[in-house]
Amino acid sequence: MAAREMSLAILVDQATGNHPASWLHPDTNAAASTDVGHYRHLARVAEAGKFDLFFIADTPATRTENFRAWSRFPMYMNALEPVTLLTAIAGATERIGLGGTVSTSFSEPYNVARQFASLDHISAGRAAWNVVTSANDYAARNFGHAQLAPHALRYERAGEFVDVVHKLWNSWDDDAFVRDRESGLYFDPERMHVVHHEGKFFKVDGALNIARSPQGFPVISQAGASDTGRELAARTAEVVFASAADPESAKVAYDDLKGRMARYGRPPDSLRILAGMPVVLGRSTAEAEERFGMLQTLLHPDVGLFRLAMDLEVDLTGLPLDEPIPEDRLPKSSNFHKAFFDGIMKTIRDENPTLRQLYLRYERGRKTIKGTPVEVADVMEHWFRAGACDGFMLQFHTLPSSLEAFVAGVVPELQRRGLFRRDYTGPTLRDHLGLARPANPLTRR
Repeated sequence: MAAREMSLAILVDQATGNHPASWLHPDTNAAASTDVGHYRHLARVAEAGKFDLFFIADTPATRTENFRAWSRFPMYMNALEPVTLLTAIAGATERIGLGGTVSTSFSEPYNVARQFASLDHISAGRAAWNVVTSANDYAARNFGHAQLAPHALRYERAGEFVDVVHKLWNSWDDDAFVRDRESGLYFDPERMHVVHHEGKFFKVDGALNIARSPQGFPVISQAGASDTGRELAARTAEVVFASAADPESAKVAYDDLKGRMARYGRPPDSLRILAGMPVVLGRSTAEAEERFGMLQTLLHPDVGLFRLAMDLEVDLTGLPLDEPIPEDRLPKSSNFHKAFFDGIMKTIRDENPTLRQLYLRYERGRKTIKGTPVEVADVMEHWFRAGACDGFMLQFHTLPSSLEAFVAGVVPELQRRGLFRRDYTGPTLRDHLGLARPANPLTRR
């Protein structure tokens, strides 16, 4: 039996890097966000490192207020639409998986099914759809709503949305398009499956106008950390992006999510859980710490405060930077990003930091791993062998330099330890992830 190997993915939510001040760093191109050549280069570097997945995060909105902060932290303020971008990247790569976020709150199932089936055909079986319900009211207002629907309602809609997309992806048997010139028959009507769906949120009566895609259907990913999100993932997801801060809590979450799958008739190995891991490399630990510290000095107080306020879902205006946040200003619960909210509140409860200390330490998820390639590989091996994850969703603070350093230094170390592939063994993303190609349940033969 072959040794278990980890999966590696790269998360790109800002073209210049994951750090909020990355665009200010001299190693980055401040104009990279609309530069297709930049993204193609990133994907090719990750492909040279044999990564499973190149993933583009997105929200269907720009910010229309709080410009004091957003003008210094331009996340999603100037971003290419992800499926269009991934299609452009597909032609510049051959093997790496291509994933993107499209919201179930502000899309229609037919459009999403067609977009990602098309991407799967264009890329020869490398597409992945990241299912999100959206987590900001900027997006809601773009689609005629004053604010997001409640969390539970968004996830209920998402569940039905994914079900409809699956039905559309299964509109045709794999061999439906016979293209028989002798008989003049292009497709066999008996191998077509019309969708008749009428639910709480969607009514669809038709079929997808594209053949079943190379992977059967694109890989489904998700990142919801709430109980509702985990339940949806247990039922529908094939990749989950996790955000636990340490291997012990990650192991608990890992076992919880995998343990939910049996009630949906799914084996645990049909889902890959990737731990979020921000990385800063150096020739020594001290150099890595210095590189991270340099980035932190670029973080403007307006940005630091706003990032905290966004995930705490509270107004921090007017509070003194060198005192703790008053108890009466802290909210009781979250409606948006529960994992980030819970992480901030734990730091406040455990350490009672000043506001300045809190925003300088806050990293929106996992703490950055800083060290040499060997030290970073040690951390990854510990998480992986502890059963805390099936691999990693890597975040790099400056791009492309940090990704290039990881591929040159950490990937060979992981390969030397037998933890990561030396080459791709198949052409599709499902092959990379060790996921079976799904059969069409509607096929009558």
